[in-house]
Amino acid sequence: MTDRLPTGMGAPVRLEHVTKRFGQVVAVNDVTLEIPGQKMVTLLGPSGCGKTTTLRIIAGLETISSGRIFIGDREVTHQPASQRPITMVFQSYALFPHLNVFENVAYGLRNMGLPQGEIRTAVSEALALVGLAGLEGRLPSQLSGGQQQRVALARALVMRPQVLLLDEPLSNLDAKLRKQVRQELRALQQRLGITGIYVTHDQSEALAVSDLIVVMRDGVVQQVGTPEELYTRPANAFVARFIGDANLVEAEVRGGQVWVKGYRVPDPPGPKADGRRLLMIRPEAISIRPADGETAKDASGEPGQADTGLPGRVVHGFYQGMSAEYLVDTDAGQLMVIDAHLDGPVLPPGTPVRLAFAPRGMYLLPEGETAAPAAAAS
Repeated sequence: MTDRLPTGMGAPVRLEHVTKRFGQVVAVNDVTLEIPGQKMVTLLGPSGCGKTTTLRIIAGLETISSGRIFIGDREVTHQPASQRPITMVFQSYALFPHLNVFENVAYGLRNMGLPQGEIRTAVSEALALVGLAGLEGRLPSQLSGGQQQRVALARALVMRPQVLLLDEPLSNLDAKLRKQVRQELRALQQRLGITGIYVTHDQSEALAVSDLIVVMRDGVVQQVGTPEELYTRPANAFVARFIGDANLVEAEVRGGQVWVKGYRVPDPPGPKADGRRLLMIRPEAISIRPADGETAKDASGEPGQADTGLPGRVVHGFYQGMSAEYLVDTDAGQLMVIDAHLDGPVLPPGTPVRLAFAPRGMYLLPEGETAAPAAAAS
């Protein structure tokens, strides 16, 4: 690889009090955000949360109503997209159907007026980098979805961007191919040292590719953190529900002890000021056993006591091969449970059960988060 392709040149991106209005609609609301260089940062949230608008603002495809934007030490607030050191991979790939693979990748370089020899070298390097060497003469219609995605990525990388923007780039791929390509994309970003800003609504995709995740809702940043931080210590109920599956139950904290409907929860992390609070419990942190059994496994798979745990009754049970998923009715509401140590048949509906909780999969949400949903949500 020559120095035509980006190596370790990713620049940080900074948004200062950025707001974007479309008429009376505030799509991005006073967002201040630091995106470190050479990291993959994902903007995550439901449809309409402002994540794609934020990406387009960074790209220069949307003008902001107020605020400032920096790439590296350079303010780009009023600079057009063509003058920003960024490239973008769109959800639709936006390939030219009448141009072959080589010409699609070379398009931006030709517009820059580079010599033919330099273009040929750069395009060949980019295609080799994404595993498409030898396919230069094919049209987009002759490629699979995964190959088209790689062409779009090569076209972006050949421009030597400091920042690579990706707008739901894998949404058109099937589940198996999506997992494969996201692994390749993550490895490529780390190898080249590009700053990547990735938009998705897919939680598992965000967890897999990100150094940092920015969770957005209604144009406002809810929390910024590593995948582990957001999964284990969410800032609020919205983040808890949006990052993975979460049970949110009302708990009472008394003298540092946490109680759920008369059952003492074993020391969950989180602030423990006395009062009523919301307790997040991940489904995989709950062990389940028939209530009339003598012994049962706890969340670590070890034998536990038969007379402890929150009582409940199975509503539904779903076989998942080596595991089972349950919906269990309890005094604390309906809880989602994942039995990762399934060693027998799935418990049928109506079975009385006891549920025990593992501290590692729980978190007490900050004060003020008091309204629990009626059932588990994802």
